[in-house]
Amino acid sequence: MTEIIDIVLQTLVAFFAILLITRILGRQQVAQLTIYEYINGITFGSIAATVATDLGQPSWGHIMGLFLFGGLTFIVSYTAKKNRTLSKIVDGEPVLVIQDSHILEKNLSRFQYTVDDLNHLLRKKDIFNIQDVKYAILETTGEISVVKVAGKENVKIENMNLQATQEELITDIIVTGRIIYENLKKRNISVNWLSSQLRVMGVKNINDIYYATLDKDKKIYIDYLNDNLPNPADITEGI
Repeated sequence: MTEIIDIVLQTLVAFFAILLITRILGRQQVAQLTIYEYINGITFGSIAATVATDLGQPSWGHIMGLFLFGGLTFIVSYTAKKNRTLSKIVDGEPVLVIQDSHILEKNLSRFQYTVDDLNHLLRKKDIFNIQDVKYAILETTGEISVVKVAGKENVKIENMNLQATQEELITDIIVTGRIIYENLKKRNISVNWLSSQLRVMGVKNINDIYYATLDKDKKIYIDYLNDNLPNPADITEGI
């Protein structure tokens, strides 16, 4: 019975301590949390859980650690708001991952993102073809911001008396230099046909291809590991 009372009391202390700390630190929507804020939230939860359930150690020590962690978080957050350099170290910077329909693989790999992760983020923006993207920026929250190629913006066709053309899903056929044989089979396409098309397009080594897709008209889109863009953009400020 005594243990139950202790757990109840410690849980109440942990609950109101977290409530107080989060009120002091401020709050954002979960979708807008940076990695730093996300990890802090997990740590707060872990410490609070220990405060509520660990009966083998004095609870005051855990509570002190909780408030100390909260204090350090407040100091770092407040200082980061005043200091741009520290802000970039703590929260990071947005980074360009697509330019002129070309995937910037080095920027993507800096955050351990794959082409599948990138496509997932684009689909959430109702974009199913990388060729429709002029610029794509990976934000510090893990979300993506997109500037579409001119003519691909969302326009209500019925208001312009235009004939709509239904877009179809594209098929991944090469990812990081490897042919997706299952997808070729689904499209009734042979490896020989693909190889001949790649030769016509000037591809000497399939390992040079980072990502390639096939549309409904059998047109191939290729993104190379080395895009050699004439005017590579850089939105980072540097430290």
